[in-house]
Amino acid sequence: MAETTVAEVMAELAALEDPKARAVNERHGDDHGVNLGRLRALAKRLKTQQDLAERLWETGDGAARLLALLICRPKAFGRDELDAMLRGARTPKVHDWLVNYVVKKSPHAEELRLAWTADPDPVVASAGWALTTERVAKKPDGLDLDALLDVVEAEMKDAPDRLQWAMNHCLAQIGIEHPEHRARALDIGERLGVLKDYPTPPGCTSPFAPAWINEMVRRREGA
Repeated sequence: MAETTVAEVMAELAALEDPKARAVNERHGDDHGVNLGRLRALAKRLKTQQDLAERLWETGDGAARLLALLICRPKAFGRDELDAMLRGARTPKVHDWLVNYVVKKSPHAEELRLAWTADPDPVVASAGWALTTERVAKKPDGLDLDALLDVVEAEMKDAPDRLQWAMNHCLAQIGIEHPEHRARALDIGERLGVLKDYPTPPGCTSPFAPAWINEMVRRREGA
């Protein structure tokens, strides 16, 4: 099979561009106009191609970077590469996919979690908290959950939006997954009131931590 070129992929992405999708995405801080279902279909056709993924990432184009994250080999990136990629991923969707689809599968995830959580850049720190939330849910051994709750209690209320959102997710996950910490997680959520008034569509779970915790516990217990 002939090698797919960056130019060919960029032309295909340009053909998928939809002004209405771009308008919606830009309201959320993203800079592309490609329907994500069509983007995933393109990725499925291209299959895994690490070299192409790296070249697409280098274009800096939002849609190309999302596609790169779908066709790359997560374990092929070095620690410093991932750190540089995250610091260059300033739009929410690219940042989110990079953390969830690539960094979480990397052998460098724990080292990056520790470094990023302590980073003075709140967007970088939010990635560290996202990785911490993953550990709270799947590999909590070795985590000091009380210390995490201390930080959330002290810092979440005044944190910038994306860092606040990531801390809030961690707070909710601690409350959902760890019954021995649930009462304190609920109390912190109630007292801080973060995202209490967040507009939530009917049938969706509120991101307000106490509501989120109680709803997920109710579902798990089959109430």
